[in-house]
Amino acid sequence: MAPSELRVRWLGRVRYAEALDLQRRLFSHSNDNYLLLVEHDHVFTAGPSADEANLLVDPAEVGADCVRIDRGGDFTYHGPGQIVGYPILMLPGRRGGGLAETASYVCDLEQVLIDALADVGMGGCGRLRGYPGVWTGLDDTPRKLAAIGVRLSRGRTMHGFALNVDTDLSWFERIVPCGIREYRPTSLRAEGCTATMRGVIDAIAQRAVERWADGGVQRADVAWRHRPSDLSAFSRGLGPGPVEVAPPRSRGRLAEAGVNGGLELADRKPLWLRARMDLNDGYLQLRKVMRRHDLVTVCEEAGCPNIFECWGAGTATFMLNGERCTRACGFCLVDTRQPGAPDPQEPRRVADAVAEMGLDHAVVTAVARDDLVDGGAAGFAETIAAIRAQSPGTTVEVLVPDFGGDAASLGTVLDAGPDILNHNIETVARLQRAVRPSAGYARSLTLLARSASAGHVTKSGIIVGMGEEDAEVDAALADLAAVGVSIVTIGQYLRPTSHHIPVARWVPPATFERWREVGSELGLAHVESSPLTRSSYHAASSAAAVSLAVRTQPVGA
Repeated sequence: MAPSELRVRWLGRVRYAEALDLQRRLFSHSNDNYLLLVEHDHVFTAGPSADEANLLVDPAEVGADCVRIDRGGDFTYHGPGQIVGYPILMLPGRRGGGLAETASYVCDLEQVLIDALADVGMGGCGRLRGYPGVWTGLDDTPRKLAAIGVRLSRGRTMHGFALNVDTDLSWFERIVPCGIREYRPTSLRAEGCTATMRGVIDAIAQRAVERWADGGVQRADVAWRHRPSDLSAFSRGLGPGPVEVAPPRSRGRLAEAGVNGGLELADRKPLWLRARMDLNDGYLQLRKVMRRHDLVTVCEEAGCPNIFECWGAGTATFMLNGERCTRACGFCLVDTRQPGAPDPQEPRRVADAVAEMGLDHAVVTAVARDDLVDGGAAGFAETIAAIRAQSPGTTVEVLVPDFGGDAASLGTVLDAGPDILNHNIETVARLQRAVRPSAGYARSLTLLARSASAGHVTKSGIIVGMGEEDAEVDAALADLAAVGVSIVTIGQYLRPTSHHIPVARWVPPATFERWREVGSELGLAHVESSPLTRSSYHAASSAAAVSLAVRTQPVGA
């Protein structure tokens, strides 16, 4: 068997439902080895055989979710200050998934935690006979530091462990943890250990690599420091706020992510980035169509350098739900003032324009609308239906926001039957908080995983030149391939104004060629990668390069 690389991902605070769907996709679709490390909001979870009497409160009354899942064990709690780890591994020689194989794997997982705890100064931890997990105080009063609940099927694992670092232990009083009444849970902090979350995660990652990786490790971390003030006003529930991108908060977040300085706005672009202005007949004609139907395009709103080429060829990306976005991403030119109400006639006008232009492939996107209950999903569904009604032979690609992680809103779009579902991950894990603070790496991966799991051709995009390293882009491509993305676009970041984050580097064309090769090796069906590539650049030819028969593959394929 070939050596196996372990991909370690610290994903920060992630809703339990999103982490579960991401796990399930990696478990069913990929054979790659992952260790996902997260922190959850308050949630109680339970296996199928859990005793309902062990849930002592109504979760809704205490502000928690409650989720039944496919793992062993009774009720347990996840929340802030707790490291939750999900090893998703192929285990040679344990394909049966029987009791003996599962017990052996649980023992391995316990040992990883025991060794890691010793590394951070919490020695003396071990096992308590008859009680899975990691314990302290074994010589007098046993106290549980980590719960373990796993699934092992056909030699592949999911679910994992929950280790209390600085957890509010009063939450465990709302359940009978793991059905154990005779012993109580504890935390590192309650036991006098001052190790940080980051220090413990580093120790766990190292011990996991020693046990499960014989082909090296690929690690990617999101930001370690999170502040509510990083988020846009809408994401904080405050309604519209002032436009704020690079100065001063984005600069500070970039510095925390290890990115300092950058190119000046006046610095000349290299020759390969100089798009030629060409007011050709096709461009002028399409502009008239857009004005006649009173439509907004992302091509204009985002200042796309390819507008003359694409419009000249009769292709454009229609933008729904107005021209004002409720996010404040540091790279984006789209207006962030108070948005207006969606126009109920907009889907029809888009369909009229598609029909007038005779498009074979239509691309529809939208601003993020955190002020709407469904995040603007209905606008996508109505537009897809309107295009289908007027132009049944036209394929439809939608480029969607993350809908705040809401699976039902995404489902509204998917149920409308787009031919391609596109959602951009935008940048590498380390820079997510710096450049798109109201979004998230795990949230975007989960959306893409949900789309692919539903059988849709799924697409994503990455902007480079914002401070990432080449190897980090490789890691992002690996994650996109692992969740089932088929098409990826990669292009150079171009700073729109002095109020946006600076360009960190000009990426040479040869590097884009290399990423195309990396993507192909990872199994991505098509990688559109060049300095001037944007999300919808050559969208029709990219779609043609990927057989739409992928949509008919069974879930999990």
